[in-house]
Amino acid sequence: MGKRRAAVLLSVYILMGLHLLHWKLTGRTISPVEPSESMYAIEQGFINAGVIFFALAILATLVFGRFVCGWGCHIVALQDLCGWMMKKIGVRPKPFRSRLLAYFPLALGLYMFVWPTFKRLAVAPLVSSLGWDAATRTLGGANSFPGFTNQLMTNDFWGTFAAIPIAIPFLLVTGFATVYFLGAKGFCTYGCPYGGFFAPIEQLAPGRILVDHDKCKQCGHCTAVCTSNVRVHEEIREYGMVVDSGCMKCMDCVSVCPNDALSFGFAKPAIAKGKPKNKKPKRVYDLSWREEIVLAIVFLASFFAWRGLYGLIPMLMAAGVAGVVTFLAWKMWRMMASRDVRIIGAQLKRAGRIKSAGAVFALFAGLTVLLTAHSLAVRIIRWRGDLIDAQVTVARDAAFSNDSDAVPDDMKTLAGKALANYRWAASWPHGGVALVDTPAVQARSAWLHLVRGERAEALAILARLDDRFGPTDARAVDRATILAFEGDEEKAIQYLEHSLAIKPGMPGSRSLLVSAYLAQGDDDDALRVRRSAIDPDDPDHRRLGANRAQLAALLLQLNRTAEALDELKQAVVLSPKDSSIHSDLAVVLYLTDHPDSAVDEMRQAVTLSPKDPLVRIRLAQLLTQLGRSAEAQRAYDEARALDPSLFTKAP
Repeated sequence: MGKRRAAVLLSVYILMGLHLLHWKLTGRTISPVEPSESMYAIEQGFINAGVIFFALAILATLVFGRFVCGWGCHIVALQDLCGWMMKKIGVRPKPFRSRLLAYFPLALGLYMFVWPTFKRLAVAPLVSSLGWDAATRTLGGANSFPGFTNQLMTNDFWGTFAAIPIAIPFLLVTGFATVYFLGAKGFCTYGCPYGGFFAPIEQLAPGRILVDHDKCKQCGHCTAVCTSNVRVHEEIREYGMVVDSGCMKCMDCVSVCPNDALSFGFAKPAIAKGKPKNKKPKRVYDLSWREEIVLAIVFLASFFAWRGLYGLIPMLMAAGVAGVVTFLAWKMWRMMASRDVRIIGAQLKRAGRIKSAGAVFALFAGLTVLLTAHSLAVRIIRWRGDLIDAQVTVARDAAFSNDSDAVPDDMKTLAGKALANYRWAASWPHGGVALVDTPAVQARSAWLHLVRGERAEALAILARLDDRFGPTDARAVDRATILAFEGDEEKAIQYLEHSLAIKPGMPGSRSLLVSAYLAQGDDDDALRVRRSAIDPDDPDHRRLGANRAQLAALLLQLNRTAEALDELKQAVVLSPKDSSIHSDLAVVLYLTDHPDSAVDEMRQAVTLSPKDPLVRIRLAQLLTQLGRSAEAQRAYDEARALDPSLFTKAP
């Protein structure tokens, strides 16, 4: 059965490779089939392949148990491969058994998939009603749910994944490190948020590993081969089936049974297992309750220390590292408190004397724990800076203004306090204690310098970020705007041209460059820059349609109405479900004496955005211009019903 499962898991990697190859060849593919993508459905309403897969996996688990974990998870495949390689060299990982840490995957799953909705519906509105503005901004504001949108296809397949230099260590951590220190399914037990959901759902599933008591001799072969740390022989003896929520239906126990006593079948769910025939199987744990509590704190602190560190470490990698650090801290404590300590066949301490293997282990574990403590300090310093930064509420116009009084003194003071923390969170060469710089922290530091009127410092930071990481849209806009306010418009234009040549897909920078050329009266260069965003071979028709609509807006601004109409007609064909493009086309059709077609397009825009009152107001305005007052009034009434505040007169 192991060979069959290995073949199935290998096919998972082959499908992943083909998926990636399809994106590389076509530039557009199905969104990642990854459960973590479900977060975007909950927070932003994106219906993608990940949320569909996760929903189907939950339903399958509800019926068959955790087959998806055992037969369809690429991380399980990685852990099994690492365990197999270790056994080939004589290393047999021993499971690390903890009571409290086993609840972390469920807590992480709730944080990923439940907290965003709870925060939006309950926490943020409550905090906002209490007038805690800084806390409201930290929570992202009391925003309403944007509604569901179809995101099954994507152009940026790798956009939500870690970069390759991080992805490789991630695989090493979730594979070799967690398997070696925590057991064959160590990451599943202590780090997988999806398993945190699958485990309790599995208890409701009728699909179970069953036993024929007449054939079972209680030989224990089933327990010996189980890599999920399930006491199979005890559970089938007491309940007639496997009831442990950690059972991933790998079927190894079924295939190894010498008497064919085990099989997969359907029975009552584990939650209704009833009382054991003799006595409840006793679970054995490695930790005392005092150790459980202390190590739970160590685990949470380590997770906080590593998650998002330097803008590099993804959440699941942080969970794996936290599990390893916790194990190392426990073994170090045991080395100090016990006379004899072993780890996977190696004697670390015997009769009170530390062996050579123990010295090597102590050095490795000590350095790892110290690095984690240092990372925790950096994260706390940044966290304090973020809390103060959230209180700095300054409009962009005020920050970029040449008027020194445009920004209130209290905002400048807060910006200075936030900067003091961010300086400590910078790398050693830049006066901090961190090992490397965090781009997001440096970008915020540039903004805070700007709030304080320190443009030279802001420019220096932005230039350093560009040199090291390349331009981003937000940084490029800020840097060019500062240069323009400093009176160096030509340098700002040259910088934007250079940035767009490196990274063309920066819409904010492109719009700013177009505006700069228009301000100089250079219409031809403005059109050139706007047209350069249009690639007829772009497989993303929505993006291509939006770019043509922006070109049409510029052409309309330059009184080239006929060309604008042609661009908008092409944009509508490319993006037939974009209500804003239909709305813009309606305006141009009206201007070119096509009133009936204009009304049709505006009504189509309303159909595509039925909950947007502004589209209905534009329809009403158009109908008013055409003298169709009754229809216009109905459109106004419908808009008022959607958002009465738009019609509230100012005092």
